[in-house]
Amino acid sequence: MGNSEVGHNALGAGRIFAQGAKLVDLALASGKIYDGEGFKYISESFEKGTLHLIGLLSDGGVHSRLDQLQLLLKGASERGAKRIRVHVLTDGRDVLDGSSVGFVETLENDLAKLREKGVDARIASGGGRMYVTMDRYENDWDVVKRGWDAQVLGEAPHKFKNAVEAVKKLRENANDQYLPPFVIVDDNNKAVGPIVDGDAVVTINFRADRMVMLAKALEYQDFNKFDRVRFPKIRYAGMLQYDGELKLPSRFLVSPPEIDRTSGEYLVHNGVRTFACSETVKFGHVTFFWNGNRSGYFNPQMEEYVEIPSDVGITFNVQPKMKALEIGEKARDAILSGKFDQVRVNIPNGDMVGHTGDIEATVVACKAADEAVKMILDAIEQVGGIYIVTADHGNAEDMVKRNKSGEPLLDKNGDLQILTSHTCQPVPIAIGGPGLAPGVRFRSDVPNGGLANVAATVMNLHGFVAPNDYETTLIEVADN
Repeated sequence: MGNSEVGHNALGAGRIFAQGAKLVDLALASGKIYDGEGFKYISESFEKGTLHLIGLLSDGGVHSRLDQLQLLLKGASERGAKRIRVHVLTDGRDVLDGSSVGFVETLENDLAKLREKGVDARIASGGGRMYVTMDRYENDWDVVKRGWDAQVLGEAPHKFKNAVEAVKKLRENANDQYLPPFVIVDDNNKAVGPIVDGDAVVTINFRADRMVMLAKALEYQDFNKFDRVRFPKIRYAGMLQYDGELKLPSRFLVSPPEIDRTSGEYLVHNGVRTFACSETVKFGHVTFFWNGNRSGYFNPQMEEYVEIPSDVGITFNVQPKMKALEIGEKARDAILSGKFDQVRVNIPNGDMVGHTGDIEATVVACKAADEAVKMILDAIEQVGGIYIVTADHGNAEDMVKRNKSGEPLLDKNGDLQILTSHTCQPVPIAIGGPGLAPGVRFRSDVPNGGLANVAATVMNLHGFVAPNDYETTLIEVADN
């Protein structure tokens, strides 16, 4: 499915860069992961402390992959990790429900082999991904707290001598996604792997959205979302950096892609005066991510970036109009001012309110986005400009879960199962406006055009030829 950060990287850079899983695969295959600052940092704990690995245990490939965990276990143990504890989160969402038993058995076999080599490696705790640890968008901090209690404090309502037995037993009353938290204990009923001072922790998921909350709990000194009881002095690193704007976590095993020569930089250096605006939740997307994970201006004389503060302390369905109209007004004023050659904005409503799963609020959100777009298009009409309207991914256009044949799924009570995630559909693109030269049309020979093709298209509309390694433009001029 689409992702906002990666989407804006592609829109701005005009090329597709290895991200997420692929980036981790390359770093593991080349061994580069072990030469990076992040691994060096956590390895300082190997001599006296324990290495803890926390993440989703499956081969689903959406948030994590079992083979990456296996390679990391091997690599860390070969590089001095003497004591390793794995905190598993069972899946059943990106893979078949019930498959978690097999994944735990596979992991247990791997850990047994490490123990034969003298490495004290064990599973320490577990729980189902939707009930333990992997909440997102600060929806329910209790989910993270349940994980914290098991992983850090070594406390959980269920205690077992081994993880395979734990998963089999707990599956009698819950599916993989919702297994209650459990800890593994020794013969004295003592947890085998709580996280303590001097330990190292790695969150092994490559996908960010369901790791950010745990990352905050592990990293932030100042934290009030739940009572941590203990805040151990640890060396913590993410598999990747999960939030480029928050710089969270501050240490990571695999660096983000190095994105150079973005369209924003090219256009500014060629005299295109640029205005970018959104509200807080997407401001970084039209600036930092658009510009290749780079902060600040390329040329402050040529650019203006405006951030409108997002509502805080409420979920977005409470104020579904968000700041759409304010963004529309700022864009309109920038267009009519005559000071800019390019105005780019992100109107976040469909995404942010779509994530809440509140369908009525999402309708209000989309109407507000429409109003803002109309305001902007009217201004473009007035100044004889050109517009491009597209999206970085889908969300609000489909808000129910569906079976393979596309029919909506119902829950136990016969109600629709609401879909709160991004969708997998291609996004639309519309290009128009009075400034569009006669005969400009979409090419018919780019059937798989995507977000990365937008940058060359925008450059062409500004009168420039895109660099030849950019994904090709979506437009051509018809021979009249």
